[in-house]
Amino acid sequence: MGVLQSIFTWWNGATIGTNWALRGKTRVGEDSLGNVYYQGGVDMNGIARRWVIYAGANDASRVPPEWFGWLHHQVEALPDQALPPARRWQKPALPNQTGTAHAYRPAGALEQGGRRAAATGDYEAWTPGE
Repeated sequence: MGVLQSIFTWWNGATIGTNWALRGKTRVGEDSLGNVYYQGGVDMNGIARRWVIYAGANDASRVPPEWFGWLHHQVEALPDQALPPARRWQKPALPNQTGTAHAYRPAGALEQGGRRAAATGDYEAWTPGE
């Protein structure tokens, strides 16, 4: 990332200010998506501060559930220490698919041909003036 881009854009990764603020903080882990997690200092309530530096676009849906719990103090220990291993049937976490080719499109959506099943006999459309 270029110097000007790291000064002025926050949506493509950490800015210079964020990197400066993370000096002296402890890197505690990295998830399967490449996001890096830090901890250090306390807020005004005495609660430990925690950060995530995204690998790629800043999108909160790219934080896996186990790290989300750690970031929001739902789990105090790191995910690999506090949580049981993933089960065989569990799928890996996915980022938000809205706006991509993998987004959910119900029957009747324009991308699905714009046709949906006919309404059943118990439905009567409202028309003004009746």
